[in-house]
Amino acid sequence: MKLLLKNSNLINVFTNEIEKADVYIVDGKIMGVGDYGDFECENVVDIGGKYLCPGFIDGHIHIESSMLTPYELAKACLPHGTTSIVADPHEIANVCGDAGIDYILESSRGLPMNVYITLPSCVPATKFDHSKANLGAELLHKYYADTRVVGLGEVMDYPGVISGTKHLLDKIEDAEREGKNIDGHAPLLCGRALDKYISEGIRTEHECSSFKEGAERIRKGQWVMIREGTAAKNLCDLIDLFDMPYATRCILATDDRHPLDLIEEGHIDNIIRGAVKAGKSAITAIRMATLQAAECFNLRNVGAVAPGYRADLVVFDDLEKIIVRDVYSAGRLVVKDGEVQAFEKPSVSDRCESAVHNTFSMPKVRKEDFLIEPRGERCRVIELIPHQLITREYITEINFKKSNGIDTGRDIIKIAIAERHNNTGIKTVGFIKGTGIYKGAMASSVSHDSHNIVVMGACEEDMAHAVNLIAECGGGLAVVKGGRTVGMMPLPVGGVVSEKSCIEAAEDNRRVREAVNRIRRGNDEDLFMTMAFLSLAVIPDIKITTSGIVDVNLQKTVDLFVD
Repeated sequence: MKLLLKNSNLINVFTNEIEKADVYIVDGKIMGVGDYGDFECENVVDIGGKYLCPGFIDGHIHIESSMLTPYELAKACLPHGTTSIVADPHEIANVCGDAGIDYILESSRGLPMNVYITLPSCVPATKFDHSKANLGAELLHKYYADTRVVGLGEVMDYPGVISGTKHLLDKIEDAEREGKNIDGHAPLLCGRALDKYISEGIRTEHECSSFKEGAERIRKGQWVMIREGTAAKNLCDLIDLFDMPYATRCILATDDRHPLDLIEEGHIDNIIRGAVKAGKSAITAIRMATLQAAECFNLRNVGAVAPGYRADLVVFDDLEKIIVRDVYSAGRLVVKDGEVQAFEKPSVSDRCESAVHNTFSMPKVRKEDFLIEPRGERCRVIELIPHQLITREYITEINFKKSNGIDTGRDIIKIAIAERHNNTGIKTVGFIKGTGIYKGAMASSVSHDSHNIVVMGACEEDMAHAVNLIAECGGGLAVVKGGRTVGMMPLPVGGVVSEKSCIEAAEDNRRVREAVNRIRRGNDEDLFMTMAFLSLAVIPDIKITTSGIVDVNLQKTVDLFVD
């Protein structure tokens, strides 16, 4: 098929120029860029002076964290100009092992949004996790034969890398031998410890939360991913990385973004708009979202509008609002006037479908499971930091004679995690500050990265009700108040993904968020996304896991009670 797009304001990401140009496409590949005014072509589309740029690339995303299947995620992202994503399937892999990786590969094959894969490096993420699977280098190696596998996913166990843990270094060395990128995940690491981490082959970082942190990474040769997700919003703090000399070593990423935010706010286009609103160059941001992302992952023939490149293209009106009008995937019009066009859903094998369903094996819990036997008055409390994944350790006196330590006046409630893969009955209970919850409870089977059930509440009976509800329905998000279910979002695929359409899932997401706001004070962030990271013991300072409360900096469990 031949197609000629005429009269565009083309953004040249090689030179940062805007050119008046036509684009000639044959069978999905760009064959020419320039003046094709007298050229005859069977299909001609007049862009009418609108802007034309390469399709956007999300440099780091977990499909499962969108709570959508790859097919539905594509329907949500394409209208925002995203034509490629680099996905790490470690969420579903923690639940289902290599069958989870196979599920993501099968269910994303042939979509009009390119889905590249980085192999999960840390299943389980840390020694504190009780996950269903354990994926070593030998098992992962077979996947490098797939051309869509472009690297090793975020190496979260940075203490293990620094200390020379063999099974981690085996995975890194295997990826290096295959010439693949290796993603990092080492928040707040700096100085000599960072040097050691990078020296093992870690090429990128998406956990930077300050300009100082990002600048050090770039100076030491890493690519920095400027992330704006649902819970972790780093754009504001990293905004000066859009200036030289840092801008050429940055790409854009969402990491974890819920369906309601995708539908209402956007995807990579939302980050570009945010940068422009902060006074930064739209062309610089677009280059980060296209050519630089492709260069970071050695993606051939995507990320630019030039001869020989795949015709993944975005048409939009102006450089301030970045409102996407049309999107082409390999020369095919997949979004027209902002509306996604129909495309075929990939088929999934019976083996994979079976593996990702019915993934719960745990006993019922009771109110008594969330009571704490006091062994003192001073306790460690997990304190939230707004719009960040990092937490603080807060040590304070707890009055156990009143509500077994729950003190909504000081915004201190219970948090717990229950193992759900192997029917062990293992649970850890602690305290958390900063949620705004003053009644009821909320629970989720989205709990990074092993996806046990995490629950927070001001009432132990409601906490038990919420956990049992999730287990019974095969996964999801739940809100309970006064013994009644006031919000529920089913996630039957691995306990982390919905089987509904992106629009329906977004509405479920909206309703369950609204339910949370009926049991808390304040509603300025998605508390479910924040809660999902409270068990991930590779993000400082303090987390709760099935092995106990963990001091992330010391990488050891610590007692709830402080002498």
